[in-house]
Amino acid sequence: MKNALITASTKGMGRATAIAFAKEGINLAICSRTSADLSAFKSELSAINPAIKIYTAVADCSIKEQVLEFAASAEKELGFIGIIVNNAGIYEYSSILDDKEETFKKQVNTNLMPAYELYRYFGKKMMRAQEGHIFNICSVASLTPIAEAGTYSVTKYALLGLTKVMRLEMQQYGVKVTAIIPGSTLTDSWKGMTVDKEKMVLPEDIASAIINTYKMSAGANVDEIIIKPTYGQI
Repeated sequence: MKNALITASTKGMGRATAIAFAKEGINLAICSRTSADLSAFKSELSAINPAIKIYTAVADCSIKEQVLEFAASAEKELGFIGIIVNNAGIYEYSSILDDKEETFKKQVNTNLMPAYELYRYFGKKMMRAQEGHIFNICSVASLTPIAEAGTYSVTKYALLGLTKVMRLEMQQYGVKVTAIIPGSTLTDSWKGMTVDKEKMVLPEDIASAIINTYKMSAGANVDEIIIKPTYGQI
């Protein structure tokens, strides 16, 4: 049975992806900053598929030590981690010139650092096993910067760049790396804002893209998937 690790797993795209993998019979390592959310979600996942193992950890993915502790504990509990979904991220509506003092460090540590550290932790193990699939949740801001979310755009550009480097380093070992590039997606990033839910990408759409990419033949790698709202960005 395969094992997947998903960061920031109890809400939005992480939650939808965890449910999709559970339905496929894949063991899960999930994390959140909130113990109650993890406990409730673990029960929900167990009801969906009682046959899978589910490891949970309270972790703040903006803190390197907690990211690495989550990785090591998940590996100890489940064994070889062959699927990684780097989902942790924050969106802040601000131009760079109006950023708060801590904004740059906070966004780098949330949007970029976890993917970098998990790659360094698991990458050589995947190389030796000659298997694995890493999914990095990027953003359309990785392709076209958003002036009203400057630092977010910078970190998402960097995440896409990291993804491309990962792919180059991993491809000779048969390890797959995919960038998921969503447009306006109905997650907590939009909390407090008035949006038309019928004109947005849903987290389940992202999960579907990840699952179908994962299920492709060993010889096929999807480099990037761009998913935008039918009616355009919000």
